[in-house]
Amino acid sequence: MALVAAFFMPKEYAVEREVIINQPRDSVFNYVKYLKNQDNFSVWAKTDPNMKKTFTGVDGTVGAVSAWESNDENVGVGEQEIKKIAEGKRIDFELRFKTPFEATEDAYMTTEAISATETKVKWGFNGGMDYPMNLMLPFLQMDKVIGKDLQTGLDNLKVILEK
Repeated sequence: MALVAAFFMPKEYAVEREVIINQPRDSVFNYVKYLKNQDNFSVWAKTDPNMKKTFTGVDGTVGAVSAWESNDENVGVGEQEIKKIAEGKRIDFELRFKTPFEATEDAYMTTEAISATETKVKWGFNGGMDYPMNLMLPFLQMDKVIGKDLQTGLDNLKVILEK
């Protein structure tokens, strides 16, 4: 019965949060496009202070990769690559988780000028679960779990950029 239900359940999820930062769009974009800067605001980057990080490629450009290794099961092993940049507007990332589970998911950050001195920043994730694991999706509450971390990261970003 559960396998039949899983057939009709969603296989994908999308989570997005936003914040308004009192800085011009160019300043905000030129900060968020660098993978290394995520260490300053991302909740996940701060989860394990002993995590080993490596960076390859030219940070802030397509092809740059930030990799992490941690013995903390909440962090695990994986990497993030900048896949596409629409200068001043959007950065697309590919997240490749290796342990404690294998998955490839898409993430993005957008910057939109609200005024000359205000910028709306959106941070989002898109992911999925294959059948029959998608049966778990409604119970995992991805929007609630990931959304909280995204919002905390954006709030941290706001504090950093408004100093």
